[in-house]
This record gives sequence, structure tokens and C-alpha cells, in this order.
Amino acid sequence: MTAGKVAQHRLRSRRWAIRLLVLAVFLSNLSAAIPFLVHPRSFAPSFELEGEVGAVMVRSVGLLFLMWIVPYVPVILSPRRARPCLWVIPVQQLLGLGGELWMWWTTEGHATLRATGARFILFDSAGLALLIGAFVLSRTQSGRTGA
Repeated sequence: MTAGKVAQHRLRSRRWAIRLLVLAVFLSNLSAAIPFLVHPRSFAPSFELEGEVGAVMVRSVGLLFLMWIVPYVPVILSPRRARPCLWVIPVQQLLGLGGELWMWWTTEGHATLRATGARFILFDSAGLALLIGAFVLSRTQSGRTGA
């Protein structure tokens, strides 16, 4: 194999790795969004909510999950063309994680709410790690975006 073909193979492999990392977080968020949208009353007690108000609030969180993952789609389709999304989505994730940590710290005395917050923190921490991995893979050794 020539040096050029090896370089092309590495680049193609990096692009697929980026796609897979982002796809994992995309599917994870989708797997949270759909149940929140379809069966919101099942999750309302985790937020110390009940009734129609609880269902509407949980559906709203599910909708936010869907809105959140829109920029993932272009990256999954073409990491090279969607380079700006590769820095936007980890920043989104970091903002979400920061907000969740802040809410967790301010919910003392609410064991159920804190447990729900802790699950979101773990969920989004794992997602952030994967998204940072995708971002790092998108960078060449010279520091320019390459994938």
C-alpha cells in the first residue's frame, strides 16, 4: 500500500470513528427522548411532579432532547462537511452538564430529584467524553481540522 493510500485509509477510519462516537451519543439521547415523549407520566415522579403538569414537563424534556441532537445529524452524515458541529456539540454537552451539576447542588432535601439529577449527570458525562473523543479525532496532528 502506498503512503497516500495509507493516509486516505487512516482519514476514512477516523471519519467512521467520529461518526460512531457521535451516533452513540445521538442514540443515547434518542433513547431518553422517546420514552419521555410517549410515556411522560411514568417519569414525572422522578422529577417530583404528577398529573397533567408532570406529563407536560416531562414531554418538554423529551422535546429538548430531540432539539439538542439536531446538530449531531450532519456530523453523522459527513464529519468533514460538518466540522463546526464537532465543536458546537461538546460545548452544548458541557453547558448541559454544568446546569445539571448546579441544579443537583441546589436540590438538597429532595432525594428523588437528586437521584434523577445524578443519573442525568452520569449520562451527560459519558456523552461528553465520547463527543470530546470525536472532536479530538477530527483534529490533525498539526492542529488543523482534518477529518
